[in-house]
Amino acid sequence: MRPSQPLHPRRYLVTGGRGFIGRHLLARLVAQGAEVHATTRSDPPPAEPGVRWWRVDLADPAATEELFTRVRPDVVIHLAARADGTRRLDAVVPILTDTLLTTVSVLAAAARLPRCKVVVAGSIEDGGHQPDVHSPYAASKAAAATYTTLFHGLWQLDVTVLRLAMVYGPDDPNGHRLIPSVVAAFREGRRPAVSSGTRRIDWVYIDDVVDAFLAAAAVPDGGGGVFDIGSGTLVSIRDTVGLVGAAMSTRIAPAFGAVVDRPQERDLCADPKTALEGLGWRPRAGLAQGLARTVAASPAVVLAAAG
Repeated sequence: MRPSQPLHPRRYLVTGGRGFIGRHLLARLVAQGAEVHATTRSDPPPAEPGVRWWRVDLADPAATEELFTRVRPDVVIHLAARADGTRRLDAVVPILTDTLLTTVSVLAAAARLPRCKVVVAGSIEDGGHQPDVHSPYAASKAAAATYTTLFHGLWQLDVTVLRLAMVYGPDDPNGHRLIPSVVAAFREGRRPAVSSGTRRIDWVYIDDVVDAFLAAAAVPDGGGGVFDIGSGTLVSIRDTVGLVGAAMSTRIAPAFGAVVDRPQERDLCADPKTALEGLGWRPRAGLAQGLARTVAASPAVVLAAAG
């Protein structure tokens, strides 16, 4: 956790608080003395000091408006989404519901409150000003970004979008993502099954991402801003897996090509200059450093010789 100045007394509402970014963000907000509320669609976690949990389906506009009326947040950090890179046809509607409809409901509820600031988690997959999307998730994020522009322009909502690169770090609950799956395989003495490894990714460490959300929340009258949150550097999956292996001091050979590459994957790189100019934010953890922290914070590592 980064040392930082205490927040001014504010009431925060974090949607999707049980997700990877959410759990790190909640911990930081509580440590800095904010009043913290968080949402989940499932049963709330056990009592967590400093966080009041609300069970709500944010795709339901009426339920979302009722939540906002009761909480009356000063700042909303909207993370709730279905972060799924699948290309399956049957995933289109669930991803649209959990990503786009939740965002529109949150924006509409926030627009009815005076002086409510919203920070939305976007994605560099959304194509920016010239959407060229290749997955249901990217299409939903692109549409959500369009709606933030609508709400800012038409109803003067103070809303900011952070277009996130690939976030990684400790305590990622999604074991199917590349880094947690590779760490788990090496830890168990298995060859991690990965794609060809040729795709290049812009990685950004979780602590830096939390910094970005707090910076966006602190900018006065920052509505309408769209900022890339990433390193600005592309690293291939093959090289990334190699860095994980080096951090774990293992000689196990990854099984490259054991997983089929997703169709129409692209190399997407953030432009962090926009966030430096608009938010005073820049990434601080390099990939090797961030991976070392991730491995160190993971469960006890059991290493095996090369197979």
